[in-house]
Amino acid sequence: DDLAPNRPGEALLVALDRDPGPARRLRPDPRRRALEAERTTGEILDRLDGAGWHTLHSLPLPGGDRVHHLAIGPAGLFAVHSLYARKQRVLVADPLLTLGRRAPDPLLRRVRADADRASHALTAEVRPVLALVGPSDVRFTTTPREVRVLRDTELAGLARQGGVLKPADVEALHAMARDRRTWT
Repeated sequence: DDLAPNRPGEALLVALDRDPGPARRLRPDPRRRALEAERTTGEILDRLDGAGWHTLHSLPLPGGDRVHHLAIGPAGLFAVHSLYARKQRVLVADPLLTLGRRAPDPLLRRVRADADRASHALTAEVRPVLALVGPSDVRFTTTPREVRVLRDTELAGLARQGGVLKPADVEALHAMARDRRTWT
């Protein structure tokens, strides 16, 4: 019932073990790229541990979705969604996000919804963050409402934000968030 041992991308690892897909593909499996993004983001967030932060990975949400990473620290709680964007241009037009030449996707709406569901489960404010892993360029046509869009290189900046939670509150929220029963 303890979710703290979950590795970054734990749910994707389980899915790939169950169904690895065909041996030969013309294009790489998108789940492998998503796994790489979650691992990269997870490693960066795990390095914040010394600054009074705790990070939990692959937290299950009711209904089958999951929070990629939950960062809990003096600056508050952050539901971090990882997106593989290596060497691609990213255009953010709230709620749409365009990655490279793909069609726009209302990803920011999903990131907000996941943070809201985490807030409901923890009975505390959880702020949504979208972590872009390796983009070549990020442009905004509008400022995203409520969602912080950060490059993977900017994630460590979460630790430099002002204090909102006391150390005892951080520990209490971490203890509650790592319990699987909180999320069901």
